[in-house]
Amino acid sequence: MEIKLYKDEKIEDLQYKGLKIIQNKKWFCFGMDAVLLSDFAKNIKTNSTVVDLGAGTGIISILLSGKTKAKKIICVEKQKEMAEIINKNIQLNNLQEKLELKNIDVLELPKQKIKADVIVTNPPYKKKDSGIENENKQKYISKFETTATLEDFIITSNKILKDKGKLFMVHRPERLTDILFLLRKHKLEPKRIQFVYSHINPKYYTKKEKNNIHKSNKQFAKLVLIEAVKNANPFLKVEENIYVYDEAGNYTEKIKEIYNQL
Repeated sequence: MEIKLYKDEKIEDLQYKGLKIIQNKKWFCFGMDAVLLSDFAKNIKTNSTVVDLGAGTGIISILLSGKTKAKKIICVEKQKEMAEIINKNIQLNNLQEKLELKNIDVLELPKQKIKADVIVTNPPYKKKDSGIENENKQKYISKFETTATLEDFIITSNKILKDKGKLFMVHRPERLTDILFLLRKHKLEPKRIQFVYSHINPKYYTKKEKNNIHKSNKQFAKLVLIEAVKNANPFLKVEENIYVYDEAGNYTEKIKEIYNQL
C-alpha cells in the first residue's frame, strides 16, 4: 500500500525489527523520553491489552509492538493531524492487527468501555498558561495541559485499568510531588521510579542547565520514569539512575544498550 507523505513529513528507520515512523518535522517529534519509557515498560505480559494515552505519532506503541508480546495496543490521540500520522504509521509497519487508533479525547476514553492491563503515557509536561504559547498548535498541545490535565490522565487510567493493572509514565521531576499525590489519590500506587540525568560530568551541561544547578553543584534529573499499580499495597522501589552521557560526553553503556535493543 502506497502511503502519501505531505510536506514536512519524513520516514525514519527505528533500526529495530524493520520498524519505521513518519514524523512531521514542524510538529512535535518524539525524543529520548519516548524511547526510555518503551524500555521501562517493556516487561509487559503476553497477550496484554495496552493503551497509549496521548500517543502523539504512535512512537511508544510502535516500539512496544516490537519489544513485547502484547495482544492489542490502542493509541489514543485527540489531535486529528497527529491521529492521521498514527494511522499512516500503523499502515507503514503493517500493524493493523495489533495497533488500533482512537481519535478521541483522553476524557472520553472511559465511555468506550475498554479494560486495559497496561497503560503507557508521555503526557504534556507543563501546566496550562505556564509558558509562552507556541504559534504551532500541535507543539503547544503536546507540551502544555491544554485539553487534559495530569489529573485527567490519571483519572482515566484508574477508570480503564483492570485491578492490579499497571501504569507507566514519563514526566518531569519538578512535577513529581503532584504525580505521586494524584496517583495515590486515584488508587494507583507508585511502585517503581527511575530518574534520568543528562550527564555524569556537570561540565557538559548547557549554560541554561548550569544556571539551574544548585550552588552545591549537585546535578538535577531531567526526566522521571514511574510505574504505578491499581489497588496495590504501598511499597516504592527507586531504581538506579540513568545517565545519558558519560564523562567524555558520549552515550553511556545503558543508553547504548537501550538503543541497541531498538
